[in-house]
Amino acid sequence: MNLTAVIVTSVVSCVVSFFLGGLLALVAAKFKGMMKREKALQEGVKSLLRNQLIDYHEVYTERGYCPIYVKESARRSYEAYHQLGGNGVVTRLYNHLMDLPEGREDRS
Repeated sequence: MNLTAVIVTSVVSCVVSFFLGGLLALVAAKFKGMMKREKALQEGVKSLLRNQLIDYHEVYTERGYCPIYVKESARRSYEAYHQLGGNGVVTRLYNHLMDLPEGREDRS
C-alpha cells in the first residue's frame, strides 16, 4: 500500500469518526431531552390525578355519600395515579371515598 492510500484512508477514517461521534452526541442529547419531557409529563398527569382524587374526596365526604359512577372514575384515576408512582395521603383519601355509601338512602 502506498503512502497516499494510507493518508486518504486515515483522513476518511477521521472524518467518518468525527461525524459519527457528532451524530451520536446529537442523538444522546435528543434522547435526554425526550426523557426529561416524559418525566415532566408524568409528573403533571400525576399532579392532575392527585388533585381530582382530593376534589372527589372533599365533595363527596361533605355530602356523606359517593355515587357508583364517581367511585368508578376515582378507581380509574387512582390506578393511573398509583402506576405513575403516586401514593401516600391520596391512598388514605381514596380508601375513605370508596367506603362512603353510594346513595343518600344508604347513609346511616
